[in-house]
Amino acid sequence: MRILIAEDDATLAGAVSCSLRRHGYAVDWVPSGEEADAALEADEFDLLILDIGLPRKSGLEVLRRLRARQSRLPVLLLTGYDSVDDRVRGLDAGADDYLAKPFELAELEARVRALARRALAGGQTLIVHGPLVYDQVGRVARLNGEAIELSARELSLLEIFLQRAGRLVSKDQLVSHLCAWGEEVSPNAIEVYVHRLRRKLEPGGVRIVTVRGIGYCLEKPEARHA
Repeated sequence: MRILIAEDDATLAGAVSCSLRRHGYAVDWVPSGEEADAALEADEFDLLILDIGLPRKSGLEVLRRLRARQSRLPVLLLTGYDSVDDRVRGLDAGADDYLAKPFELAELEARVRALARRALAGGQTLIVHGPLVYDQVGRVARLNGEAIELSARELSLLEIFLQRAGRLVSKDQLVSHLCAWGEEVSPNAIEVYVHRLRRKLEPGGVRIVTVRGIGYCLEKPEARHA
C-alpha cells in the first residue's frame, strides 16, 4: 500500500512516515499544496494523509481538485482546528475521515487501517480467498487455519493481489504500489518477492500465476483446476 503525506510540519511528517513504514507501507511526503497536487496527478497512491493548512495551496483546495478529477482515493484530513465547521467543510469537500492535531500515532494508524479496509473490501475486516484468510487490521494471513510468517513486503504484495484477485497485475503496478520515491526496486527483485510469497501460499492451494513478460495473477479459488 502506497501512502502520500501532504504536511508542512517536517517533524510531524517524519514521525508519521516512520510509524507507517514500520508497518510495511510505502510512504512519500510533500510539504506544500502545490507539490501534493502535482504528485496526485503524476503518481498513483492508495491513501492520502492531507493537512488542511498547507502553504501555496490549501489542503481543501487540493482535496476539491482531487475530487473534481473523479478520484476516489481515500483521504484522511489533518488539521490544527477542531471546530464543527472545520470538520463539516473537510467532509463536504470529499474527505473520508478527519483527525485533529495533536493526535496519537496509534490512532492515526488505526484510521489508516480502517480506510484501507473500506477501499479493499467494502469495509470488511477479513478477506477470504479460498483457504486463505487475511486480517486487514492485524495484518495476519492464515492458510488452512495456520498463520503464515510473511515479511512486510510480502504482506504488501499479498494485499495488492487480494485487491485484484483474478486480474492481471503488471510489474509496473507492483513497483508503483510497493515503492516510495527514491526507492529502487528492480523487476528482478519483484520476481524474488513474488517467488517467496508463492512458495508460502502454494502448499495450501493458493496460486499466483506468472503471465510471462507481463505480470502476475492471483487465481480465484473457483478458477483452480484439480
